[in-house]
This record gives sequence, structure tokens and C-alpha cells, in this order.
Amino acid sequence: MHSTPPASRHGATAAPAHGATAAADAVPLGPRPYTLTGGRTEGHVALAVEALVTTAAGRPAHSAALAPEHHLILHRCAAPASVAEISAALRVPLGVARVLVSDLAVQGLVDVNNPVPGQPGTALLERVLGGLRRL
Repeated sequence: MHSTPPASRHGATAAPAHGATAAADAVPLGPRPYTLTGGRTEGHVALAVEALVTTAAGRPAHSAALAPEHHLILHRCAAPASVAEISAALRVPLGVARVLVSDLAVQGLVDVNNPVPGQPGTALLERVLGGLRRL
């Protein structure tokens, strides 16, 4: 007589091997941050975390040479956004956002307004506070 394990009789699946969980297996992983930047950790343009980025006027509507993340940044920056806000919106580390924004700045697709060293203005502090509250 052939015996079937109890879990199989009731339609349950076997537990994942090697300590993996079913929930972890079900969650698709996106690209690793270093793949988004080609392994670069610094961009060609120095960017402060509070630097405001705006999509440049007259930029091309679409460029096949740009990565999807670059297109997301261009769309997000139709209204000024800080590098920190871009990082949060794309759900990537700050360093990755800096490299991606730097790529766009070098190509002339975004305008970057780095703050003047010294005291930040009240308007900037209010924008940062608002962005943190939205997180």
C-alpha cells in the first residue's frame, strides 16, 4: 500500500529548504542599487542632500538611452524636489539618487540649485519638514 505524507493529502506544500520562508520567496527583488549606477558611488556633479532639482526646460520628451529611474526623476522634478525627496520617491539610497541626478545634470536634462553654504532658508527647512512628514 502506498502512503502519501499528510501535508500532500491536504494540498499543503512542503516547507522551503535551507531556512528560506515562503513569504521571502514570493517577494520579487528589484535591481541592486549598485546596478542602477553601474557600480559608481559618486556622480560627476557634487549634490547636497537639500539641493533642489528641476526638470530642464526644453528637454526631450523621451530618450531611449535613459534608464527607467532617470525617467522617474524627470517626471518627479517637473516641480522642484530635493535630492532627499527624489531618494525617498524612488526608494533608493541617497548615494544612488545623487549619482542618478548627477547623470541627468551632466546631460543638461535637469537643473540643480545647490544651496549656498551657510544658514538654510526658512522655506527650505519647511520643504524638508514637509517631505519628512510625507514619509
